[in-house]
Amino acid sequence: MKTFVLGGGCFWCLDAVYQKTKGVTSVVSGYTGGHERHPDYYSVCSGTTGHAEVVAVTFDDEVIPAEVILDMFFALHDPTTLNRQGYDVGTQYRSSMFYETTEEKILFEEAIERNQALWSRPIVTEVSRLPHFYPAENIHQNFYAKFPEEGYCQVIINPKLAKARKYYSAWLNA
Repeated sequence: MKTFVLGGGCFWCLDAVYQKTKGVTSVVSGYTGGHERHPDYYSVCSGTTGHAEVVAVTFDDEVIPAEVILDMFFALHDPTTLNRQGYDVGTQYRSSMFYETTEEKILFEEAIERNQALWSRPIVTEVSRLPHFYPAENIHQNFYAKFPEEGYCQVIINPKLAKARKYYSAWLNA
């Protein structure tokens, strides 16, 4: 099993897709990369803690290759925009990858290089050593499955799920 900690804007979006991905055994929404101990959703959203909204994706790399998990990440958000994803603006929404090992750092850098060809602007995804990971509050875990009719889910997450189905259907559960 491997775990990647990835930030691509609002954690609800990445969570919704990775929850449906074959070989993924756990997705935990949380916060990392900041200076405040034990941040909560409201402090992170204020932009004053330095944390990014992230997901910790645990997967069986014998079922799904690490490269597919990372390529999905780059397909599900715009890694060329600094500190924003669509209407979500602030450092908490930055494109980010947090590694624990040199092997992970290399995989992340290779994924950036591989995916740069898909974007006309430079990828600005932050690659940093993983400091402490703080799980988000329970309401944010598996948010899409709990609240599929919410406006954000309908307008923002559903198109990302459709894109995942279009390009990664072989790797998604029905």
